[in-house]
Amino acid sequence: MSDLQNIFDRQKSAFNGAPNIGWATRKANLKKLGNAIKTHETEFQRVISEDFGNRSFVETTLAEVMVIQGGISHALKHTPKWMRTRRAPTAMQFKPGSNKIVPQPLGVVGIISPWNYPLQLAIMPLIAALGAGNRVMIKPSEYTPKLSQLLKDVLAGIFSEDEVYVAVGGVDVAQEFSSLPFDHLLFTGSTNVGRIVAEAAAKNLTPVTLELGGKSPTIIDESADMNTSVARIANGKLLNAGQTCVAPDYVLMPGAKINAFSEAMIQQAEKFYPKVAGNPDYTSIIADNHYARLQGLLEDAENKGAKIRTAGDDDKQQLAKERRVPLTIVTDTTPDMKIMQEEIFGPLLPVVASDSLDDALDYVQKRERPLALYWFGKNKKKENRVLNESISGGVSVNDVAWHVIQEDIPFGGVGPSGMGAYHGEAGFNTFSHLKGVFTQSRFSQGKMLHPPYGPKTEKMLKMMKKIM
Repeated sequence: MSDLQNIFDRQKSAFNGAPNIGWATRKANLKKLGNAIKTHETEFQRVISEDFGNRSFVETTLAEVMVIQGGISHALKHTPKWMRTRRAPTAMQFKPGSNKIVPQPLGVVGIISPWNYPLQLAIMPLIAALGAGNRVMIKPSEYTPKLSQLLKDVLAGIFSEDEVYVAVGGVDVAQEFSSLPFDHLLFTGSTNVGRIVAEAAAKNLTPVTLELGGKSPTIIDESADMNTSVARIANGKLLNAGQTCVAPDYVLMPGAKINAFSEAMIQQAEKFYPKVAGNPDYTSIIADNHYARLQGLLEDAENKGAKIRTAGDDDKQQLAKERRVPLTIVTDTTPDMKIMQEEIFGPLLPVVASDSLDDALDYVQKRERPLALYWFGKNKKKENRVLNESISGGVSVNDVAWHVIQEDIPFGGVGPSGMGAYHGEAGFNTFSHLKGVFTQSRFSQGKMLHPPYGPKTEKMLKMMKKIM
């Protein structure tokens, strides 16, 4: 028996021995998780930066630690309400019987987390799973080995292996992990790997939540405040050097404004990061193959006629040595360019001419449904059209990515960008079984529907039909 199978069996046995732990235990688990993240914040900042080559400690605090703290605070405040048995309406024909919904933990939950936000995207699902009363196994990315080992050590210091376990290792470990018969499996990563994970889980009929990605569009209306829009788009695009699943992937805007927008984006990037090489605030691309992939996208686009504008004047050899890519605006794109076909996952931003909202919506609707969509503008009628006529995992209006960290709304994809959702109550429900219970009354006349059927049965059926 493998170590992973052994851990899974132990967690399953522990869950069966205590299948519905109370709020006191769940609260204690969430609190000690929050304390551990806070205590080891500096260590997490350091190892994440080392895994990337460089990442700002401030970015790790903002995009990982503070998001986690917000998630834990929200769960501590609201989980007791989510746990309660809920009365549900009962149709007239079934009264005086009554309905209720009983939330129950699922059992053993698996979490496969990615490298781009390696702490947040491991811990946020853990918060939801623990709040729902489950045992949890986590497989972090092999691209961030130092963070993965630190996460394993920190969680092992506050949880037994029967409660929370972190499995470190490469693709072979991930393959075995995804084949375990979890009661629920959450995967965050690329669409291609998501398909493999879903296929492995299907063999056990394991339900999955897939948080994937895709090409998230940004629509800039002619009514938008350009200065505000540029600053917010640049900030969202350059966070983590664009290595964010909800980063703006491309921009749709009136063709006449593209040149001015492109120049403004370059100037804004240079204001944020006067130098990219050696700048402690600017994140490196995670690995050599990812850096080479981004360079390949640019080369392909330029060879096919695109215009390339790059922020700054850093030495190219030094940038390559540090695996850093400045903001690069790509215009005059065509559909056959790889940059318009693949999720970019880096600080490259194509801009596409779209002279009407009809054109922009048509462009989005004809492509795979994205994880996020962004609308910039002051025209409420157009904004409502975008919200009603486009389908995406989530939306931020007049800003980028902020919808992701709202604990009172669900976060998840749709179609190729994912399935299922978590954060806040949506996360609690994802990792719970909402069991429906009907209680029959001793005054029920249901016996009139028992065989042998006769005139009384017909009378009962007619009465039921009238009140349905």
